[in-house]
Amino acid sequence: MNRPEMERPDFDHYFMGLAIAVRKRANCLGSRVGAVIVKDWRVLSTGYNGTPSKMPNCLDGGCERCAHPERFESGKGYDLCICVHAEQNCLLAAARFGISVEGATIYSTMRPCFGCTKELLQAGVERVVYIHDWQHPDPDMQNEYGRIQSRFHGGINRLAMDDPDAEWALPKRKLTV
Repeated sequence: MNRPEMERPDFDHYFMGLAIAVRKRANCLGSRVGAVIVKDWRVLSTGYNGTPSKMPNCLDGGCERCAHPERFESGKGYDLCICVHAEQNCLLAAARFGISVEGATIYSTMRPCFGCTKELLQAGVERVVYIHDWQHPDPDMQNEYGRIQSRFHGGINRLAMDDPDAEWALPKRKLTV
């Protein structure tokens, strides 16, 4: 019995769906983000944001910045935040197991921040796909943020996709949805 010809799946939506599923493990009181690194249509690594392994989670008071957001202006105090970003966790998990991400695509539920952008570029990730925008909190840095993100050979691509958990995942502070 022959299998009928299947239409080519929409890989961007498929892999972003996986990033949304991974995000369910995020343990941050701010944004909850999931990410998946893919190469040659294969998942290499996944990550979500939260405190480092073997440390109390944000929901348990593990991160000072997340536990007391009223003490910090939006975009300030990141040096006190101990949460590891989803994109960082993707890169670190791949490195831990000796998996090269050079030439890969990352699917992240949120546009990577400035720091994650630098790390992804350094690791050789070529393309970024995201659903929720993030903007640098300092308007004077927007041009530099855009300049560095333009270095992804495959582009930084916003995917039009419904996020059923956006209300839970996105911070209550100003953020472009």
